[in-house]
Amino acid sequence: MLKFAVMDGTRPAASWPLRHAHILGPDDVAIPAEIELRSGLIECSKRIGGAAALSVAIDLPRGAPSGADRNLLLRTCLLPERAEPYLLSLELARHQIMLMLNKLEEWGLFDEPADSPLMTRIGAAVATFSAAAVRGGNCGPEGPNAVADQLAREALTLAVQVGEEMALHAAQLTHRRRLSGQLGTATGPISVADAETKTASHAHGGASGVVLAEPPLIGCCINAGVFSAELASAVQQSCDFVTLPMRWLDMEPSEGKYAFAKTDKWIEWCILQAKLPVLGGPVLDVSPRCVPKWLAIFEHDYETLRDMVIEFVKTIVTRYRRTVTTWNVCSGLHAPGGISLSPEQAMDLTKYCIAVVRKLQPQAKVQIEIAQPFGEYTASAKGRSCLPPAIYAELLKQLGLPIDALAIRLQFGSGDPGRAARDILTAMSVLDRFAEIGYPISVSATGWPSGLRGAGEDEPGTWAGPWTPEVQAELVRKLGTALAGKSYIQSIAWHELYDIPVPPPAGISAGEMFAGGLVTGSGQPKPALAAVAALRQALRGKAEKLPG
Repeated sequence: MLKFAVMDGTRPAASWPLRHAHILGPDDVAIPAEIELRSGLIECSKRIGGAAALSVAIDLPRGAPSGADRNLLLRTCLLPERAEPYLLSLELARHQIMLMLNKLEEWGLFDEPADSPLMTRIGAAVATFSAAAVRGGNCGPEGPNAVADQLAREALTLAVQVGEEMALHAAQLTHRRRLSGQLGTATGPISVADAETKTASHAHGGASGVVLAEPPLIGCCINAGVFSAELASAVQQSCDFVTLPMRWLDMEPSEGKYAFAKTDKWIEWCILQAKLPVLGGPVLDVSPRCVPKWLAIFEHDYETLRDMVIEFVKTIVTRYRRTVTTWNVCSGLHAPGGISLSPEQAMDLTKYCIAVVRKLQPQAKVQIEIAQPFGEYTASAKGRSCLPPAIYAELLKQLGLPIDALAIRLQFGSGDPGRAARDILTAMSVLDRFAEIGYPISVSATGWPSGLRGAGEDEPGTWAGPWTPEVQAELVRKLGTALAGKSYIQSIAWHELYDIPVPPPAGISAGEMFAGGLVTGSGQPKPALAAVAALRQALRGKAEKLPG
């Protein structure tokens, strides 16, 4: 059993948020465990032996500029079981410091002058952590040391802040290299570190990665349920391309009866008026809100289910192959969803769906989507038989499936699985992990809310205090800049154009999350829309500095 002491000032904490808590084993794969708070200790009973890490939410002060508090899902290093409890704040700080120093090297930031503000703050975070460890990281018979806990929290807060600064600084450096022509398209293996710091012609060895000479395109996913002049104007202000999800529930609400009219209207506008390229899909999205109820009777007849999937994909691609240039073919086949799939069935369906698109539209670009990139679902009862996301992506490569990019959903701030608030350094780290597999990365749906509803609104965590339109816009500037500065990212799409009421009106499918759009339900633009437009303008106009 792993045990972690948690403090509330000078006393053991009487409560602690455990809603998103989970245990990670080797290779960052979530494993089954019972996690409970008892008498100031978080006790983790694992079902698998060996060292493990705890991922748990913790409150931290944000610091400058707003001073608002954060509640972020962070994790410890892999730790062996022992009789004495670990001090949670110290172990969270240990991992964040380790991640910070690893990325400092991977992103080529060790060349920064030792007296630069960034290196000074990194040094302060490391020194504060060292002081905490010396003060009493080992919780003995007397219990945890309150001074050590306070120092560890300070170190953790500093590490989270500095990690954000590192990600933004690395992004600005890569942007300047791209503008000066120092980044080129890679023709062979190149490490992620080289992708961030060197030209492709000087690449050497390492894990497989990609360097893209052009900055990423900026787009938005559109729920086709509503079309208006205001929404069309918002798209033209902020987008290089449009993503139109083609959820099975929307396209074939009744078996054999298709509903194309609303999607047709948006595509017609994109192609004929706005002159914007269209990315179609996900076509096969197996999340519960995307699968029609009538399909449930075929869930345990895989051969019939596969035939129906193939027929659906064939119908959609055939109809839109003259207007859609890129297909997001499958989403979430690796995770629990509205259809139960074994790992073998998930890979089989992926293979067949790719084959259908390649046969019907050979010139189209094809991508496969990772729906929950952090993969904590494998710790749940439904997810234990599913493929971890990184393993699913690696199998795509090993099987040689002909795809052009790996699509990643990166969403925060809702109670849905995998969408708890995380820090920017952690987000960039998980993208680096997928980039090492060797595909260009498309951030196919990223977003967070401008507000929460009802009781328990703090459950998803917070990035900078309560979710507001201003916080939504600030995170667009910060995380958007960090994403845009990644040399392996080819496109970034906001996950929702407009806010959809809960429950949605008749004829409109459910939204990605409450208040997750760039435009309100009444058609008023939010500050986030201007932030997305500013990021796009900086990339297309080749500004010397990105907005973040």
